[in-house]
Amino acid sequence: MPDGAAPPPTFFAGRRRRPGFWATRLAQAGEWLRRHQRAVRRLQWGVVGVYAVLLIGPNLIPLPGRAAHVWNDLTLFAQFIFWGIWWPGVLLSMLVFGRLWCGLLCPEGALSEAASRRGRGRAIPRWMRWPGWPFAAFVMTTIYGQFVSVYQYPGPALVILGGSTLAAIVVGYLYGRNHRVWCRYLCPVNGVFGLLAKLAPMHYGADMAAWARVAADQGRTTEVTCAPLVALRGLDSASPCHMCGRCAGFRDAIELRPRAPGSEVVRLGGQTATPWDSLLTITGLMGVAPAAFLWSASPWFIALKMWLATLLVNAGILWPLQTRLPWWLLTDYPGRNDVMTLLDGATLLIFILTAAAVLTLTIAAPLLAAARLLGPARDLRRFHHLALALLPLAACGVILGLSAQTVSLLHADGLRLLWVPEARATALAFSAAWSLLLLWQILGRYVSGVRRAAATIIGLAGILAGLAPWLLLFWVW
Repeated sequence: MPDGAAPPPTFFAGRRRRPGFWATRLAQAGEWLRRHQRAVRRLQWGVVGVYAVLLIGPNLIPLPGRAAHVWNDLTLFAQFIFWGIWWPGVLLSMLVFGRLWCGLLCPEGALSEAASRRGRGRAIPRWMRWPGWPFAAFVMTTIYGQFVSVYQYPGPALVILGGSTLAAIVVGYLYGRNHRVWCRYLCPVNGVFGLLAKLAPMHYGADMAAWARVAADQGRTTEVTCAPLVALRGLDSASPCHMCGRCAGFRDAIELRPRAPGSEVVRLGGQTATPWDSLLTITGLMGVAPAAFLWSASPWFIALKMWLATLLVNAGILWPLQTRLPWWLLTDYPGRNDVMTLLDGATLLIFILTAAAVLTLTIAAPLLAAARLLGPARDLRRFHHLALALLPLAACGVILGLSAQTVSLLHADGLRLLWVPEARATALAFSAAWSLLLLWQILGRYVSGVRRAAATIIGLAGILAGLAPWLLLFWVW
């Protein structure tokens, strides 16, 4: 055992009967993770090493030439791994396993927790607990990434991903003790991961009857510290849980359990959904994110830029058309004929914000109308519940948008992926149907009959609006 590593906690309370083959296997898998925390830590440090090589290595060599390929150039290989496989795979894993990535593989979480074990242990400040950070951090990171062309160049990737990792270490060192304060409050994708995990077909849950049967000083030989600061008593939601397995078997009450995909959205959403969840789902994942993928292919972006340029030239104001900024503020690679001026940056910001606003209105308006059939207009709790039904479509769109980088790199290397359009159409159709099913199930908790059918038809308009940007990106433009 490494120096300073605490042994995994052991539990001695009696077992309950677990019905079902898969329920038994999942519970056993959760307890296996609890018993093998040293192996998990080794795995985490291995991922940290790979992450460091892929993030730092491309910045130590020249940018790839025209003859470079994914298999013979570290920069292109890192782009392919990060944006083509890593991030789409992480998002997809949230839908299948919950936040297992966070608990077992995330390099930022591992580094932040390691720093916390040896850090100052200060109390978490009030400003850090602001519930709007997940939305604000996601939007700002997404827009900044487009300013600096994060998908195309290693420098911006180092600034964004490396900067986030450095911040995670600093926050871990300063605040909390043996916790992941950064992950709980400030990580730019914490909110997204928490939302998508609601759809997963498994979660760690606490049996309150079993919890009550075990005295406070029985059922365990050591305390279990939850790294992401989740209250273990009454644990039910997969959103904050990092699926690390450390609490499996605690007081003979907590275990990894199967559930119907999306059941948390339907069952708990009415009590747990917040305005920030709706903002992140509709404005963030279905507004800002699609706009960030759309602008480079959009003829509307070109038209907007030409219109603004004409206004400036006619007014005799030429400096926005000529002024460049450092590459870490705006894309600036003249040797590759890839430069953004202030006009380009302003046009990009206007386009993303306008597109996000339009998409937000066209998606939210039908849901507001559907929610109106369920109760008073001033009570938005039902609207926030309905907004969670959009999560399958929101997740699918972002995953497909990121996977477009995979397709582009493989096309550049001569691979013809003729099946991609059909795969995209199938994924979008499936996710839209899943969102519609969740909408129907959520509405069934409030109304029935004609009102339920009418509200479903109205809400369907919001789902169709959410499909629109991806139809434009993949089939129209």
